[in-house]
Amino acid sequence: MAEGKRRRPAGHSVPRTAGRRQIDCCNRQKLLPVRVTDLKRLMAAALDATGIETAEISLAIVDDEEIAQLHEVWLGVPGPTDVITFDLSSPAGLARPTGSTDLSTHLAGEIVASGETAHREAGRYHWQPEHELAYYLVHGLLHLCGYDDHSPAERRAMRRRERQVMEDIGLPPPPRRLPRRRGKAASPSR
Repeated sequence: MAEGKRRRPAGHSVPRTAGRRQIDCCNRQKLLPVRVTDLKRLMAAALDATGIETAEISLAIVDDEEIAQLHEVWLGVPGPTDVITFDLSSPAGLARPTGSTDLSTHLAGEIVASGETAHREAGRYHWQPEHELAYYLVHGLLHLCGYDDHSPAERRAMRRRERQVMEDIGLPPPPRRLPRRRGKAASPSR
């Protein structure tokens, strides 16, 4: 999974409403049929599973072309990825402690996921595209909660938490990921 926790410039923030949750969602792709109400419900359940009570989350489901543009602009990496997360709740340059679920902290962020990548990768791993997309959204939420996947130890901790959250919200755990292929564009690692 591509680490994509970046700050958006001023003027691109999620409006704050203290003491409650706001989940906004838009679908800007056509390949994978998604229902915005289902994605909002999924994110609410994932917030419950992580213990987050106060949050403002924006979900955007896009195609590979749009996520590739974001990937290059914000991370300097050409080509599409599965999910990019923008943390809007912590001051610039300050990361949340890993797995932080301080309920007094207001969680705010944007999670952008590729429906096209979810569709393609689901076939590769022999499971439903909707589950692959849900996995991307859980992964993005965990980045907002302070989890990272840069080192092997961090990646293992994040994968354990992903499986637990998926189970808690009633979805199957993500299948084991295939190793990257040499000389070819690799799918994001998980």
